[in-house]
Amino acid sequence: MSAKSPEDRILAAIRAIPHGQVAGYGEVAHRAGLPGRARLTARILGQNDDPALPWHRVLRSDGRIAFPEGSKAFHEQSQRLRAEGVKVENGRVKRPRKADDLDAALWGPGSR
Repeated sequence: MSAKSPEDRILAAIRAIPHGQVAGYGEVAHRAGLPGRARLTARILGQNDDPALPWHRVLRSDGRIAFPEGSKAFHEQSQRLRAEGVKVENGRVKRPRKADDLDAALWGPGSR
């Protein structure tokens, strides 16, 4: 049995993002077992030619679409996300804070 390449692992992590949900480039890399490799995720997505890959579910860490606002790709990603029920406002998807964030755990809602 051969080990999967980093590219295969990243593509598998992207395919595993459920319909109607999103993940950041870094989250995808982490899920692929490649923490700290967000740029590798972006590069692999940029070279992708598989029309079945749900590339539109991958966003910047702050929830913003990475394409320039107003570009064809920006509009396509926004449209695909909205078609899946994801709320996109001004090119951004609001996402809950990570539960493993120490400040959120200590000071966030429900911490008391």
